[in-house]
Amino acid sequence: MRVGLLTGGGDVPGLNAAIRAVVKRGEGEHGHSIIGFRNGWRGLAEGDVMPLGRQQIRNVLPIGGTLLGTARYHPHSSDGGMDAVLATLEAERIEALIVVGGDGTLHAASKVAEAGIGIVAIPKTIDNDVWGTDRSIGFDTAVTIATEAVDRIHTTAESHNRVMIVEVMGRHAGWIAATSGIAGGAELVLAPEQPFDIDKIVKFLRHRHRAHASFSIIVVAEGAVPAEGTAMQYETQLGRFGEIIAGSISERLKVEIAERTGFDTRVTVLGHIQRGGTPTPTDRILGSRFGVAAIDAITRGETGVMTALRGDDIVLVPLAEIAGKVKQVPTELLDVAQALA
Repeated sequence: MRVGLLTGGGDVPGLNAAIRAVVKRGEGEHGHSIIGFRNGWRGLAEGDVMPLGRQQIRNVLPIGGTLLGTARYHPHSSDGGMDAVLATLEAERIEALIVVGGDGTLHAASKVAEAGIGIVAIPKTIDNDVWGTDRSIGFDTAVTIATEAVDRIHTTAESHNRVMIVEVMGRHAGWIAATSGIAGGAELVLAPEQPFDIDKIVKFLRHRHRAHASFSIIVVAEGAVPAEGTAMQYETQLGRFGEIIAGSISERLKVEIAERTGFDTRVTVLGHIQRGGTPTPTDRILGSRFGVAAIDAITRGETGVMTALRGDDIVLVPLAEIAGKVKQVPTELLDVAQALA
């Protein structure tokens, strides 16, 4: 078979492990030809192809990002996009397609699958918000990076008696905030799932600094918002493509906390640092397992599905079941973060 492969949306560490696994298993075990498309769905629409063999995947395991490149482009929402995608697949004689991406990329995959194309999806996102899988490629590395940052913030916060706000990614779900906050020992974790009350935050900080500490660390997801009817008014700041402007919520929190408490308050926005660098062993292994499962599914003729981690097992989930859904942080995990303040 001629199998197409693309990576879409934001890059994450561990993508190259998935690409490598598809190529090694697909070519070596099943005898398939693997055809890569550069820059995600855009490359597929434009016919930007890259044959993938053992030479292209040599020594890629420890390298972050994606050797195929990526772009935020969705063919179903672009004029002529779907027609261009279908034309390229026909011209390249692609019999099935493996798509690695987050919610936007996988939503596009479901639309292409509806057009009759055999698709197997692989979930990747540092936000870990793809419904149907316990973990997505990239999440473990992002949490490791964020936790290390919180660890480093501790010493400077304590030395200067400051409130330190660390902003992490997470537009709709606070997985990075909750897990790195717990692992790094943050005093407060603010996530999109639980809108916050600035009065309660200020009361907590005053009590903590009077009673037993001279510093505090707050980990906030970029998508965190104040609860309706509370004292802080804020509207999420969006960029040109609907992305949240980095630093918006943390800078606003800094002003509110400093004015209400008088405490020296500083902000660190991790931003794209969370996406970069060497993938952790966990992400390399997960990417490899997903890649093998995806090409095996195609070989068996199983398409219209996504690889998923459930417990310790890799399973296949119908694409139709995950479209439009977001996996949010469970209340229990957020309660742990608050309990350890």
